[in-house]
Amino acid sequence: MELTSKQRAQLRGMANSLDPIVHIGKEGITDNLVKQADEALEARELIKCKVLENAMLTAREACQELSVKTRSEAVQVIGSKFVLYRQSHNKEKKDKIVLVKDRKRTAKS
Repeated sequence: MELTSKQRAQLRGMANSLDPIVHIGKEGITDNLVKQADEALEARELIKCKVLENAMLTAREACQELSVKTRSEAVQVIGSKFVLYRQSHNKEKKDKIVLVKDRKRTAKS
């Protein structure tokens, strides 16, 4: 799913109040970390991650790698933090994020 600029803006606003739940340290993006992020995305759909000071990756590099490995969308990278989004496949999840849809404007003659 490719996010539109309006959808990214909506998700950025929602992510402001989130605390980082995935912390990337000197080991980088390990299989265990990918599993943790995958589970968090399935449960929450929108997560904030933080690259710790001793990590060998920048936040942008970590965001890119983790989004590929979790099949999620990168929403925002700021400093040492980044936000990922992936729609949950859990049909019982009641608090799903509903994204705004862009409406195409038509020219009137």
